[in-house]
Amino acid sequence: MTDTASVPTKPRVRVPFWDNARFACIVLVVMGHAIQRQTSDSDNALTLYLFIYAFHMPAFAIVSGYFSKADPPGARQMRRIITDFVLPYVIMQTIWSLVQWLVEGVSVFNPTEPHWTLWFLLALAIFRMVLPYLALLRWPLMWAVVASVTVGFFANVDSTFSLSRAIGILPFFVLGWRLRSWRLADRWQVLGTGSVWGVRALAIAVLGGWLATVLTNIHAFREFDLRFWFFYDDSYKDLGEPVWWAGLLRLGLIVLAVLLSAAFFTLIPRRHTFFTAFGQATMYVYLLHSFVLYPIRESGVLKDDHSSAVWLLTMVFASLAISIVLSSPWVRKVFRPLVEPKPRWLFARPDERPPAPSRTDPTGARRR
Repeated sequence: MTDTASVPTKPRVRVPFWDNARFACIVLVVMGHAIQRQTSDSDNALTLYLFIYAFHMPAFAIVSGYFSKADPPGARQMRRIITDFVLPYVIMQTIWSLVQWLVEGVSVFNPTEPHWTLWFLLALAIFRMVLPYLALLRWPLMWAVVASVTVGFFANVDSTFSLSRAIGILPFFVLGWRLRSWRLADRWQVLGTGSVWGVRALAIAVLGGWLATVLTNIHAFREFDLRFWFFYDDSYKDLGEPVWWAGLLRLGLIVLAVLLSAAFFTLIPRRHTFFTAFGQATMYVYLLHSFVLYPIRESGVLKDDHSSAVWLLTMVFASLAISIVLSSPWVRKVFRPLVEPKPRWLFARPDERPPAPSRTDPTGARRR
Protein backbone atom coordinates (compact mmCIF):
# COMPACT_ATOMS: atom_id res chain seq x y z
CA MET A 1 0.00 0.00 0.00
CA THR A 2 1.32 3.44 -0.92
CA ASP A 3 1.90 5.90 1.89
CA THR A 4 -0.12 8.87 0.65
CA ALA A 5 1.47 11.15 3.23
CA SER A 6 4.81 10.74 1.46
CA VAL A 7 3.47 11.67 -1.97
CA PRO A 8 4.42 15.29 -2.71
CA THR A 9 1.57 17.58 -3.59
CA LYS A 10 1.58 19.16 -6.99
CA PRO A 11 2.36 22.87 -6.70
CA ARG A 12 -0.36 25.20 -7.81
CA VAL A 13 0.45 27.24 -10.85
CA ARG A 14 -0.49 30.91 -10.66
CA VAL A 15 -2.71 32.08 -13.47
CA PRO A 16 -1.80 35.68 -14.36
CA PHE A 17 -5.28 36.34 -15.72
CA TRP A 18 -6.85 36.25 -12.26
CA ASP A 19 -4.27 38.56 -10.70
CA ASN A 20 -4.77 40.94 -13.62
CA ALA A 21 -8.54 40.76 -13.16
CA ARG A 22 -8.30 41.42 -9.42
CA PHE A 23 -6.16 44.50 -9.94
CA ALA A 24 -8.44 45.83 -12.68
CA CYS A 25 -11.45 45.36 -10.40
CA ILE A 26 -9.83 47.14 -7.46
CA VAL A 27 -8.80 50.07 -9.67
CA LEU A 28 -12.46 50.48 -10.67
CA VAL A 29 -13.47 50.35 -7.00
CA VAL A 30 -11.01 53.10 -6.07
CA MET A 31 -12.01 55.13 -9.13
CA GLY A 32 -15.71 54.93 -8.30
CA HIS A 33 -15.09 56.12 -4.75
CA ALA A 34 -12.72 58.86 -5.94
CA ILE A 35 -15.16 60.50 -8.36
CA GLN A 36 -18.32 60.08 -6.30
CA ARG A 37 -18.25 63.64 -4.94
CA GLN A 38 -18.05 65.01 -8.50
CA THR A 39 -21.21 63.30 -9.69
CA SER A 40 -23.56 65.88 -8.16
CA ASP A 41 -22.13 68.70 -10.31
CA SER A 42 -20.84 66.91 -13.40
CA ASP A 43 -22.70 64.81 -15.95
CA ASN A 44 -19.34 63.49 -17.16
CA ALA A 45 -18.53 62.22 -13.68
CA LEU A 46 -21.97 60.68 -13.27
CA THR A 47 -21.64 58.98 -16.66
CA LEU A 48 -18.35 57.37 -15.69
CA TYR A 49 -19.74 56.54 -12.25
CA LEU A 50 -22.81 54.75 -13.65
CA PHE A 51 -20.67 52.96 -16.23
CA ILE A 52 -18.40 51.61 -13.49
CA TYR A 53 -21.02 50.86 -10.86
CA ALA A 54 -23.14 48.78 -13.21
CA PHE A 55 -20.63 45.95 -12.94
CA HIS A 56 -17.51 46.63 -10.86
CA MET A 57 -18.66 45.13 -7.52
CA PRO A 58 -20.47 42.25 -9.24
CA ALA A 59 -17.20 41.51 -11.07
CA PHE A 60 -15.28 41.62 -7.78
CA ALA A 61 -17.82 39.24 -6.22
CA ILE A 62 -17.51 36.87 -9.19
CA VAL A 63 -13.74 36.70 -8.75
CA SER A 64 -14.11 36.08 -5.01
CA GLY A 65 -16.67 33.35 -5.62
CA TYR A 66 -14.45 31.64 -8.17
CA PHE A 67 -11.84 30.94 -5.48
CA SER A 68 -14.32 29.85 -2.82
CA LYS A 69 -15.13 26.29 -1.79
CA ALA A 70 -18.53 24.92 -0.85
CA ASP A 71 -17.22 22.04 1.25
CA PRO A 72 -18.46 21.81 4.85
CA PRO A 73 -16.02 23.95 6.84
CA GLY A 74 -13.48 22.32 9.12
CA ALA A 75 -11.79 23.91 12.12
CA ARG A 76 -9.17 25.66 9.98
CA GLN A 77 -11.82 27.12 7.65
CA MET A 78 -13.86 28.35 10.61
CA ARG A 79 -10.77 30.01 12.07
CA ARG A 80 -10.30 31.78 8.76
CA ILE A 81 -13.76 33.31 8.98
CA ILE A 82 -12.52 34.97 12.16
CA THR A 83 -9.01 35.91 10.99
CA ASP A 84 -9.87 36.91 7.41
CA PHE A 85 -13.16 38.71 7.99
CA VAL A 86 -14.24 39.32 11.57
CA LEU A 87 -10.96 40.62 13.01
CA PRO A 88 -10.04 42.90 10.06
CA TYR A 89 -13.59 44.24 10.19
CA VAL A 90 -13.42 44.99 13.91
CA ILE A 91 -9.98 46.57 13.53
CA MET A 92 -10.95 48.79 10.59
CA GLN A 93 -14.33 49.66 12.07
CA THR A 94 -12.59 50.78 15.26
CA ILE A 95 -10.06 52.87 13.34
CA TRP A 96 -12.79 54.50 11.30
CA SER A 97 -14.79 55.32 14.43
CA LEU A 98 -11.68 56.92 15.93
CA VAL A 99 -11.04 58.93 12.75
CA GLN A 100 -14.61 60.22 12.67
CA TRP A 101 -14.40 61.16 16.33
CA LEU A 102 -11.17 63.10 15.82
CA VAL A 103 -12.19 64.79 12.55
CA GLU A 104 -15.97 65.14 12.73
CA GLY A 105 -16.63 64.92 16.44
CA VAL A 106 -18.84 61.85 15.98
CA SER A 107 -18.34 59.70 19.06
CA VAL A 108 -20.53 56.71 18.19
CA PHE A 109 -19.03 53.25 17.83
CA ASN A 110 -21.56 50.98 16.18
CA PRO A 111 -20.11 47.69 14.89
CA THR A 112 -23.45 46.74 13.32
CA GLU A 113 -23.23 49.57 10.76
CA PRO A 114 -20.09 49.10 8.64
CA HIS A 115 -18.20 52.23 7.66
CA TRP A 116 -17.95 53.04 3.96
CA THR A 117 -16.11 50.16 2.22
CA LEU A 118 -16.25 47.67 5.09
CA TRP A 119 -19.64 46.33 3.98
CA PHE A 120 -17.95 44.07 1.41
CA LEU A 121 -15.83 42.40 4.08
CA LEU A 122 -18.96 41.40 5.96
CA ALA A 123 -20.67 40.39 2.72
CA LEU A 124 -17.79 38.03 1.89
CA ALA A 125 -18.05 36.48 5.34
CA ILE A 126 -21.78 35.92 4.82
CA PHE A 127 -21.12 34.41 1.39
CA ARG A 128 -18.58 31.97 2.78
CA MET A 129 -20.95 30.86 5.53
CA VAL A 130 -24.04 30.33 3.34
CA LEU A 131 -22.30 28.79 0.31
CA PRO A 132 -22.06 25.24 1.76
CA TYR A 133 -25.82 25.32 2.36
CA LEU A 134 -26.63 26.72 -1.07
CA ALA A 135 -24.45 24.04 -2.64
CA LEU A 136 -26.73 21.38 -1.14
CA LEU A 137 -29.67 22.67 -3.19
CA ARG A 138 -30.55 22.13 -6.78
CA TRP A 139 -30.07 25.25 -8.89
CA PRO A 140 -28.16 27.27 -6.25
CA LEU A 141 -27.64 30.16 -8.67
CA MET A 142 -31.37 30.43 -9.30
CA TRP A 143 -32.10 30.56 -5.56
CA ALA A 144 -29.45 33.25 -5.10
CA VAL A 145 -31.12 35.34 -7.81
CA VAL A 146 -34.54 34.80 -6.22
CA ALA A 147 -33.16 35.93 -2.85
CA SER A 148 -31.58 39.03 -4.39
CA VAL A 149 -34.74 40.09 -6.19
CA THR A 150 -37.07 39.26 -3.29
CA VAL A 151 -35.12 40.94 -0.50
CA GLY A 152 -35.79 44.33 -2.06
CA PHE A 153 -39.47 44.02 -1.17
CA PHE A 154 -38.66 43.85 2.56
CA ALA A 155 -37.85 47.25 4.02
CA ASN A 156 -36.90 45.71 7.38
CA VAL A 157 -33.87 44.00 5.80
CA ASP A 158 -31.42 46.88 5.90
CA SER A 159 -27.69 47.61 6.01
CA THR A 160 -27.22 46.20 9.52
CA PHE A 161 -24.20 43.93 9.21
CA SER A 162 -24.45 44.53 5.43
CA LEU A 163 -27.25 41.96 5.21
CA SER A 164 -29.34 43.62 2.49
CA ARG A 165 -26.33 44.30 0.31
CA ALA A 166 -24.88 40.84 0.83
CA ILE A 167 -28.13 39.20 -0.27
CA GLY A 168 -28.37 41.67 -3.15
CA ILE A 169 -25.04 40.72 -4.72
CA LEU A 170 -25.10 37.07 -3.66
CA PRO A 171 -25.90 35.87 -7.23
CA PHE A 172 -22.57 37.16 -8.51
CA PHE A 173 -20.60 35.33 -5.84
CA VAL A 174 -22.49 32.10 -6.53
CA LEU A 175 -21.97 32.61 -10.26
CA GLY A 176 -18.23 32.90 -9.69
CA TRP A 177 -18.26 29.68 -7.69
CA ARG A 178 -20.20 27.89 -10.43
CA LEU A 179 -17.85 29.17 -13.14
CA ARG A 180 -15.06 27.07 -11.67
CA SER A 181 -17.01 23.84 -12.16
CA TRP A 182 -18.10 24.94 -15.64
CA ARG A 183 -14.41 25.49 -16.53
CA LEU A 184 -15.23 28.47 -18.74
CA ALA A 185 -12.15 30.33 -17.54
CA ASP A 186 -9.96 27.34 -18.37
CA ARG A 187 -11.35 27.23 -21.89
CA TRP A 188 -10.77 30.96 -22.24
CA GLN A 189 -7.13 30.51 -21.23
CA VAL A 190 -6.43 28.10 -24.11
CA LEU A 191 -8.58 29.79 -26.75
CA GLY A 192 -6.71 30.72 -29.92
CA THR A 193 -5.60 34.31 -30.52
CA GLY A 194 -7.91 34.83 -33.47
CA SER A 195 -10.99 33.75 -31.53
CA VAL A 196 -9.91 35.80 -28.52
CA TRP A 197 -9.78 39.02 -30.50
CA GLY A 198 -13.15 38.26 -32.04
CA VAL A 199 -14.67 37.90 -28.58
CA ARG A 200 -12.91 41.05 -27.41
CA ALA A 201 -14.32 43.01 -30.32
CA LEU A 202 -17.79 41.91 -29.23
CA ALA A 203 -16.95 42.85 -25.62
CA ILE A 204 -15.91 46.33 -26.67
CA ALA A 205 -19.21 46.69 -28.51
CA VAL A 206 -21.12 45.61 -25.39
CA LEU A 207 -19.27 48.01 -23.08
CA GLY A 208 -19.48 50.77 -25.67
CA GLY A 209 -23.20 50.19 -26.01
CA TRP A 210 -23.69 50.57 -22.26
CA LEU A 211 -21.57 53.73 -22.23
CA ALA A 212 -23.62 55.17 -25.11
CA THR A 213 -26.82 54.31 -23.26
CA VAL A 214 -25.65 56.15 -20.16
CA LEU A 215 -24.50 59.17 -22.17
CA THR A 216 -27.79 59.38 -24.02
CA ASN A 217 -29.96 59.05 -20.93
CA ILE A 218 -27.78 60.73 -18.31
CA HIS A 219 -30.40 63.30 -17.30
CA ALA A 220 -33.12 60.68 -16.97
CA PHE A 221 -30.78 58.41 -14.99
CA ARG A 222 -29.88 61.31 -12.69
CA GLU A 223 -33.53 62.13 -12.06
CA PHE A 224 -34.33 58.46 -11.42
CA ASP A 225 -31.32 58.14 -9.08
CA LEU A 226 -30.19 55.02 -10.92
CA ARG A 227 -26.88 54.95 -9.08
CA PHE A 228 -28.58 53.87 -5.86
CA TRP A 229 -29.99 50.81 -7.61
CA PHE A 230 -26.45 49.67 -8.35
CA PHE A 231 -25.68 49.51 -4.62
CA TYR A 232 -28.06 46.54 -4.14
CA ASP A 233 -28.60 47.94 -0.66
CA ASP A 234 -31.88 49.82 -0.20
CA SER A 235 -35.33 48.29 -0.40
CA TYR A 236 -37.51 49.20 -3.35
CA LYS A 237 -39.60 51.33 -0.99
CA ASP A 238 -36.53 53.30 0.10
CA LEU A 239 -35.57 53.68 -3.56
CA GLY A 240 -38.95 55.32 -4.17
CA GLU A 241 -40.40 52.47 -6.23
CA PRO A 242 -42.51 50.21 -3.96
CA VAL A 243 -44.11 48.53 -6.98
CA TRP A 244 -44.12 44.99 -8.36
CA TRP A 245 -41.95 45.81 -11.36
CA ALA A 246 -39.09 46.96 -9.13
CA GLY A 247 -38.11 43.31 -8.78
CA LEU A 248 -37.97 42.99 -12.57
CA LEU A 249 -35.72 46.06 -12.71
CA ARG A 250 -33.29 44.48 -10.23
CA LEU A 251 -33.37 41.27 -12.24
CA GLY A 252 -32.56 43.29 -15.35
CA LEU A 253 -29.67 45.00 -13.56
CA ILE A 254 -28.33 41.59 -12.49
CA VAL A 255 -28.39 40.41 -16.11
CA LEU A 256 -26.75 43.67 -17.22
CA ALA A 257 -24.03 43.30 -14.59
CA VAL A 258 -23.27 39.73 -15.67
CA LEU A 259 -23.10 40.77 -19.33
CA LEU A 260 -20.83 43.75 -18.62
CA SER A 261 -18.65 41.71 -16.24
CA ALA A 262 -18.18 39.04 -18.91
CA ALA A 263 -17.20 41.71 -21.43
CA PHE A 264 -14.85 43.28 -18.90
CA PHE A 265 -13.13 39.97 -18.11
CA THR A 266 -12.54 39.19 -21.78
CA LEU A 267 -10.54 42.42 -22.10
CA ILE A 268 -8.23 41.44 -19.22
CA PRO A 269 -4.79 40.28 -20.45
CA ARG A 270 -4.25 36.54 -20.09
CA ARG A 271 -0.47 36.81 -19.89
CA HIS A 272 1.82 38.18 -17.22
CA THR A 273 1.90 42.01 -17.22
CA PHE A 274 3.58 44.77 -15.22
CA PHE A 275 0.52 44.94 -12.94
CA THR A 276 0.02 41.20 -12.40
CA ALA A 277 1.83 41.26 -9.04
CA PHE A 278 -0.41 44.12 -7.88
CA GLY A 279 -3.38 41.76 -8.06
CA GLN A 280 -2.05 39.86 -5.06
CA ALA A 281 -2.70 42.82 -2.73
CA THR A 282 -6.31 43.70 -3.54
CA MET A 283 -7.51 43.41 0.05
CA TYR A 284 -4.88 45.95 1.14
CA VAL A 285 -6.02 48.37 -1.54
CA TYR A 286 -9.67 47.81 -0.69
CA LEU A 287 -9.32 48.38 3.04
CA LEU A 288 -6.76 51.22 2.92
CA HIS A 289 -7.73 53.38 -0.06
CA SER A 290 -10.66 54.92 1.81
CA PHE A 291 -8.24 56.51 4.29
CA VAL A 292 -6.42 58.16 1.38
CA LEU A 293 -9.61 59.42 -0.25
CA TYR A 294 -11.34 60.49 2.96
CA PRO A 295 -9.66 63.91 3.37
CA ILE A 296 -10.08 64.64 -0.35
CA ARG A 297 -13.77 63.74 -0.35
CA GLU A 298 -14.62 65.50 2.89
CA SER A 299 -12.71 68.71 2.12
CA GLY A 300 -15.20 69.67 -0.60
CA VAL A 301 -12.41 70.21 -3.12
CA LEU A 302 -14.20 68.07 -5.70
CA LYS A 303 -17.32 70.22 -5.83
CA ASP A 304 -18.38 73.02 -8.19
CA ASP A 305 -15.50 74.11 -10.48
CA HIS A 306 -13.41 71.14 -9.37
CA SER A 307 -15.93 68.78 -10.94
CA SER A 308 -14.71 69.71 -14.43
CA ALA A 309 -13.47 67.18 -16.97
CA VAL A 310 -9.85 68.05 -16.10
CA TRP A 311 -10.43 67.29 -12.43
CA LEU A 312 -12.31 64.14 -13.37
CA LEU A 313 -9.32 62.87 -15.34
CA THR A 314 -7.06 63.90 -12.46
CA MET A 315 -9.03 61.71 -10.06
CA VAL A 316 -9.05 58.83 -12.55
CA PHE A 317 -5.26 58.83 -12.79
CA ALA A 318 -4.96 59.44 -9.05
CA SER A 319 -7.04 56.30 -8.48
CA LEU A 320 -4.63 54.26 -10.55
CA ALA A 321 -1.67 55.71 -8.64
CA ILE A 322 -3.30 55.02 -5.27
CA SER A 323 -4.00 51.43 -6.28
CA ILE A 324 -0.40 50.86 -7.36
CA VAL A 325 1.10 52.40 -4.22
CA LEU A 326 -1.18 50.45 -1.88
CA SER A 327 -0.26 47.24 -3.73
CA SER A 328 3.44 47.72 -3.01
CA PRO A 329 5.36 45.25 -0.82
CA TRP A 330 6.24 47.85 1.80
CA VAL A 331 2.58 48.74 2.33
CA ARG A 332 1.77 45.06 2.79
CA LYS A 333 4.63 44.72 5.27
CA VAL A 334 3.59 47.73 7.35
CA PHE A 335 -0.15 47.06 7.42
CA ARG A 336 -0.14 43.24 7.52
CA PRO A 337 -1.06 43.14 11.26
CA LEU A 338 -4.23 45.11 10.47
CA VAL A 339 -5.26 43.41 7.22
CA GLU A 340 -3.97 39.89 7.92
CA PRO A 341 -3.99 39.50 11.72
CA LYS A 342 -2.75 36.19 13.12
CA PRO A 343 -4.04 36.05 16.71
CA ARG A 344 -3.03 32.53 17.70
CA TRP A 345 -3.65 33.51 21.33
CA LEU A 346 -7.34 33.99 20.60
CA PHE A 347 -8.18 30.37 19.88
CA ALA A 348 -8.82 27.76 22.56
CA ARG A 349 -7.12 25.06 20.51
CA PRO A 350 -4.02 25.64 18.41
CA ASP A 351 -4.05 24.53 14.80
CA GLU A 352 -2.14 21.25 14.88
CA ARG A 353 -1.77 21.01 11.12
CA PRO A 354 1.39 22.42 9.50
CA PRO A 355 0.85 25.86 7.98
CA ALA A 356 0.09 25.85 4.27
CA PRO A 357 2.76 27.40 2.04
CA SER A 358 0.11 29.69 0.60
CA ARG A 359 -3.63 30.24 0.67
CA THR A 360 -6.18 32.56 -0.82
CA ASP A 361 -7.39 35.72 0.87
CA PRO A 362 -11.05 36.84 0.83
CA THR A 363 -10.73 38.18 -2.74
CA GLY A 364 -8.99 35.07 -4.05
CA ALA A 365 -5.48 36.52 -4.05
CA ARG A 366 -2.71 34.19 -2.93
CA ARG A 367 -1.26 34.76 0.52
CA ARG A 368 2.08 33.41 1.68
